[in-house]
Amino acid sequence: MTRRTGTHPDPTHPGVGAALFSTWRVGTPERQRQAVEVIAQTWERRPWPAADLLAYHVYTGHDGETLMHHSQWAGEQAYEAFVKTHRQERNDEIDTAVPGIERVGLDRYRYYRSEERAACDHRVPGLIVTVRIDFEPGAADRRGDWVDLLLRTAPAPGAHHGLIAAHFHLATDGTHVLNYAEWETAEAYDRAIAVPVDEEWERVRTYPGVKGFTGTRYRHALGLVPE
Repeated sequence: MTRRTGTHPDPTHPGVGAALFSTWRVGTPERQRQAVEVIAQTWERRPWPAADLLAYHVYTGHDGETLMHHSQWAGEQAYEAFVKTHRQERNDEIDTAVPGIERVGLDRYRYYRSEERAACDHRVPGLIVTVRIDFEPGAADRRGDWVDLLLRTAPAPGAHHGLIAAHFHLATDGTHVLNYAEWETAEAYDRAIAVPVDEEWERVRTYPGVKGFTGTRYRHALGLVPE
């Protein structure tokens, strides 16, 4: 069966062969809350759909309009089988309870590497920030080198205070990198992005092939795992 959990996902889990992130636009904070509860009930009424689905998490956007879905699969084939056999009935039930959901898009990723938390760090993230780093066409092979450069660049004083961990994923279509960053609080993140960019970090920002950065803030709202 399916059960709820308040535990955040572990992006470094070695069994995850495919990390999927998608966005729904629901319109208002009230509809965000309603949709999260309906998703939970819809899944709890059914058996866990596949052994190769390790976890499914839902986040509410700080914009008050969107939900982010993050599912961790052993591989993409397992997800494709889920789409054929289980996804539509779940979506139909959710859409009946919360009509008018706009499903904006879904991206598929392979986990690459992280700036991980210390073993003794037991802080619970109060804010999730996803940062999408888009690359120019033909620059897909540079994405891993860019992440490596970023992780060996020393942060400016105070820039990472409040950062718990940052997990970098490579989009399977070659277009971008996704940084799934866990922050202690929104205030800590605000202070970090207010720190002036020094010369070393400017090299990261202007790395050849990088087109731009888009950051989005979320709160973890729901975790679903097999019983």
